Amino acid sequence: MALFQQAVLNKYLKEIEEDVIAEVWGRFTSHFHDPEIQENIRNSKEEEYQDGFLTDLFVKVLGYTKYPASGYNLRVEQKDEKGSKKADGAILKDDKVVGVIELKGTDTTDLDKVESQAFGYKNYHRHADYVIISNFEKLRFYIDNAVEHREFNLFELTKEEFKVLWLCLEQGNVEKGLPKTIKEASLTQNEEVTK
Repeated sequence: MALFQQAVLNKYLKEIEEDVIAEVWGRFTSHFHDPEIQENIRNSKEEEYQDGFLTDLFVKVLGYTKYPASGYNLRVEQKDEKGSKKADGAILKDDKVVGVIELKGTDTTDLDKVESQAFGYKNYHRHADYVIISNFEKLRFYIDNAVEHREFNLFELTKEEFKVLWLCLEQGNVEKGLPKTIKEASLTQNEEVTK
């Protein structure tokens, strides 16, 4: 089963303001679709680009504020609630982790192998609904569990797929819980279809 039911997703996609998307799409493509930057990313080790990736995608495109800036909602190297393990990044709402980000270099081609590590971090954050796994080229987005996800190829993303990425990960959408709302509406729609 897909993460979102297409009819439900389409309803939310229609509500996106095109002028907002045009601006952030331009910022996104000027970086992630630039062949020279892509090559540099592919040649980077995880630790060389992880902070840059969070800035390039989450801050410059998706609207997050990274620690130590005032009012931050994105942290690098976030410890879990027991203080024993660190995720590469975390999305915060009211100082609580709502999303866990696990990053690998582009040499990690099988993102399935990263799931257990990422969900291991999620399990130690009681308010975390979202898990993001990326090797800087591909990004997977999960809600609640590892059963379904949506994968985005950042280097080849179309504008239509970018809108889905925006719905899933834009700061304001995550803050209001929109991705989870869309998933719940999709589950309700699927239940009605099977009745």
